Amino acid sequence: MNFKRRMTPFHSMLHAFFLAMLSSNAVGQTIDATNPLAATQKIAGNAGTRPNIVFIMTDDQGYWDTGVSGNPHVDTPAMDRIAEEGIQLRRYYAAPVCAPTRAGFMTGRHYLRTGLYNTRFGGDTMRASEITVAELLKQTGYRSGLFGKWHLGKYPGYQPQDRGFDQFLGHYHGHIERYEFPDQLFHNGSPVRARGYVSELFTDAAKDFISVSHRDQQPFFCALMFNAPHSPWVLDTSHYGQPEGDKLLTKYLDKGIPIREARIYSLIERVDQNINGLLEHLDQLGIQNETLVVFTSDNGGVSKYWKGGMNGNKASTYEGGVRAPCYIRWPNRIAAGSTSEALTCHIDWLPTFCEIANAKIPVDRTIDGKSLLHLLTENPQSAHHQYVYHTWDRYSPNPDRRWGVSDGRWKLLCVVGNDAVASEKNWRLFDLENDPGETVNLISKHPEIATRLRVSFTDWFADVTEGIEYRPLRIPISSTPKSQTELSPSWATWEGEHIQYTFDGYDWDTIDSWKRPGESATWRLNVEQSGEYEVQLVYGCSPLNAGGVLRLEVGGQTIVHQVQATSTAEQFNTFVVDDVVIPSGDRDLKVLVESTNGSELMRLNRVILKRKR
Repeated sequence: MNFKRRMTPFHSMLHAFFLAMLSSNAVGQTIDATNPLAATQKIAGNAGTRPNIVFIMTDDQGYWDTGVSGNPHVDTPAMDRIAEEGIQLRRYYAAPVCAPTRAGFMTGRHYLRTGLYNTRFGGDTMRASEITVAELLKQTGYRSGLFGKWHLGKYPGYQPQDRGFDQFLGHYHGHIERYEFPDQLFHNGSPVRARGYVSELFTDAAKDFISVSHRDQQPFFCALMFNAPHSPWVLDTSHYGQPEGDKLLTKYLDKGIPIREARIYSLIERVDQNINGLLEHLDQLGIQNETLVVFTSDNGGVSKYWKGGMNGNKASTYEGGVRAPCYIRWPNRIAAGSTSEALTCHIDWLPTFCEIANAKIPVDRTIDGKSLLHLLTENPQSAHHQYVYHTWDRYSPNPDRRWGVSDGRWKLLCVVGNDAVASEKNWRLFDLENDPGETVNLISKHPEIATRLRVSFTDWFADVTEGIEYRPLRIPISSTPKSQTELSPSWATWEGEHIQYTFDGYDWDTIDSWKRPGESATWRLNVEQSGEYEVQLVYGCSPLNAGGVLRLEVGGQTIVHQVQATSTAEQFNTFVVDDVVIPSGDRDLKVLVESTNGSELMRLNRVILKRKR
């Protein structure tokens, strides 16, 4: 099933226009001499001299969520094909959650080195000083494109087109709410409207990118980052598409799969259909033998119906939370049907791709990953990493609450909730060689092994966190005339007895429940250039609560706004407040309660600063 509408002449024109947009960044780019990565001379590059790279990553797909991994319930012939025509890395590890894995993939560094530490609250942004694999490949003549989920920075300067990608179509957040007619997408920094089902939309954009690169005889790096099967697990919902989506869902329900798992399996199969289309596209262009294809996922799985005996799920440091499927195909270089049990990791891709593309790896920073090229093409049974490390705590990185370390056979871990007190009593030691399901705690029998692994982990943690402050970056405020910056609720810090933050799909988040004078929310800004900005507030307010007064303070100036009613507190309108001159540099913007006329001042969805001129 790959449901398509009829292509009209108008659609063909739009398709051609998009191809032209893709090719506009292809050749003749000026090298910025102030860029420390800039080459002295651009290498022309030819698709026949160095392999193309297609990197496919799904979102929340577990190690066990493919047919080739033994799952008897889900159908994944294209994913299985990559494994059967290439190599399976059976001990491949990702981080416990998505943004950390993506930071590690992009930089070859453990995510805590990059300043990223969260999937929300402004902690899901890599520092601007990080160097990505796309930037490195671009300097050797590769064209780079990313289609799908980014989740490494939403503000200008931190978006994919600012981090080495010539083309980007996708979303900045950890997930999107609508899979059909998605309304949270951006193309090279600009919001766009899109039609169709999101997995096909991203795949079609990747195909067009590949076609243009092949036409221009330029090697390419294409990152196809599906947002499926991440929740909300939505199949087709449109007038035309829903029957097709229902067919796929019914297929799994008829097998006796519970509705939650049936949705996840349906999304995985839908992705698999698109991967099959991408592989066929490479065949049609005749470049399958000169293209390295990687398939993997960004963390452990969320499905629970069949897990192949593995323990844990996404966000834990059990094997089920950190092992991911990983299959690589490179005809004539990787032996078909091969496997490897070596400890490999998501941080290994940057050095691998750099070795393949003859790109120089930065020497001014620690690169934690190791090239996989020898293991993939010569000796799959060779040793790789001595240890793999895992840690995840949403609010503040720490070495005690959720962590794990393994030397291949032995694994020591601790997983406790936010309210529990972490201690050695929570530690678990498993012999993965004889107990891959992590069921028998052997710490009392082998305390010396536990001590060795714990020391290795704490030494590693101290190294990757040394000198780094984990807090949201200052939001960059552009000096471009008529540009606007949206201050998201999750990036604020708030104070007050009643005030609270409500998470609901990123773009619908609010700061609400504030009602006492002085209760406040504050954003940290970096203003590029002094200037005049129009302040807009986006909020909802019940008619019963209208009339309160909000005060806004920034750059030594104060403006006030009397809160107006919307039809309901859950419906957000945009209100122009006033103009304010904000000096350049680091500034704090605070909004606080002046007075209230009911039980709640407002539900603040965002603050907008629009540059006047």
